[in-house]
Amino acid sequence: MLGIKIIIVPAALLLLASCTPIDATFGDAVKTDYALQVINPEPGPISAETAVIVGGSGDLAGAASERYRKGTVRQPQPVQTTTKSTGGASPGSGPN
Repeated sequence: MLGIKIIIVPAALLLLASCTPIDATFGDAVKTDYALQVINPEPGPISAETAVIVGGSGDLAGAASERYRKGTVRQPQPVQTTTKSTGGASPGSGPN
């Protein structure tokens, strides 16, 4: 009786494993995400023409580097991203 159980249990496990569908697209999401993050899969040698950043200015970057060396770095200006609304509660205006 023990010999039959030794044969039936592995056979049943093999049959259950064969019921699992094989997905041909398994892993495509990871491959797609990786491909989307690659900027240039075959970059060429860096030259003066290819190293230029669009919207960049060498004069401004040089001046910023010089201020950094001298320790006179300009503090960034605060940026307001929202406007104050006329309605609603403001922070600290709750009941006392």
